[in-house]
Amino acid sequence: MSISDTLSAVLEELKPSGTTLVAVSKTKPIELILEAYHAGQRIFGENKVQEMVEKYEALPKDIQWHLIGHLQTNKVKFIAPFVNLIESVDSLKLLQEINKEAAKCNRVIDCLLQIHIAKEETKFGLSFDEATELFTSDETTAMKNIKLVGVMGIATLTEDQTIIRNEFRSLHQFYDAMKPSTNFTILSMGMSSDYKIAIEEGSNLIRIGSALFGERIYSK
Repeated sequence: MSISDTLSAVLEELKPSGTTLVAVSKTKPIELILEAYHAGQRIFGENKVQEMVEKYEALPKDIQWHLIGHLQTNKVKFIAPFVNLIESVDSLKLLQEINKEAAKCNRVIDCLLQIHIAKEETKFGLSFDEATELFTSDETTAMKNIKLVGVMGIATLTEDQTIIRNEFRSLHQFYDAMKPSTNFTILSMGMSSDYKIAIEEGSNLIRIGSALFGERIYSK
């Protein structure tokens, strides 16, 4: 199927749940992104700052860009002028840098706290306790140029769907517990291999790359 056909099929699948699709365009060339864009997709996710900046400059300006990969503090300044959502905030230091650079651009940048829900130690993210502490800290409350709008998590890469489901469920429970006292509206979980489980467990934002564009075409 073409990207347009695949996109239509995925969006149709998401309709009953109202889940939003982030088309993960990392490593994908401009031509394929434009194909998805012309088919109606407007939200794209990148995990490397340099690649996102290059694509932002080359592509239509009504695209909403999500930074979904680990973000180093010294790279924030490059995306602060245009990024729509940073999904991978995992420290107070990073949040402070985003707030500082957003202020320079006279912007308020929406952010998600990345929670470590997987069994792999190599994945980034805060524990539930660390996330609660970060959200409720005086330093965070004082920041005027960031807005914490939800949480993101990446499940263990495994064939065992029970493990994946339980990890997503734990994040949903945390999201629900935090929601009454926060501005949380986004629960971002689920990728190409596990987004169906994520939706069943309450995700309202999924990040799909290979299922939409095919396997990686090149690496930077």
